[in-house]
Amino acid sequence: MQILNPAEWPNPKGYANGIAAEGQLIFVAGQIGWNAQGQFDSDDLVDQTRQALRNIVRVLAEAGARPEHITRMTWFVVDKHEYRVRNGDLGKVYREIIGKHYPAMTLVQVAALLEDRAKVEIEATAVLPSQR
Repeated sequence: MQILNPAEWPNPKGYANGIAAEGQLIFVAGQIGWNAQGQFDSDDLVDQTRQALRNIVRVLAEAGARPEHITRMTWFVVDKHEYRVRNGDLGKVYREIIGKHYPAMTLVQVAALLEDRAKVEIEATAVLPSQR
């Protein structure tokens, strides 16, 4: 995996501008903050983010992949102001689940998510390196 950042650009904080990778592609559908039974344990943004990230890691494991194989994430939030205010706590949760691996990321504020109680939905793309 190669991080792509033009030399004249400042280093991004908490994400990569681009990643080049070779191997098996894994596409993880948008994951929300509910548990394995399809129920929300919390209405808190940070708690839901923790669970959504755990859900992504669980799906990746089905293909033998780990968080460091993630190349791209798209975050959908219903309240970007809350995201900004809670950014420090969200960063801690991210590092707790994903580690210090920062793929290419996009954050989008949406009017609503399909599940009424959902505050965040995160989709991911990963590349499991080819066995050579």
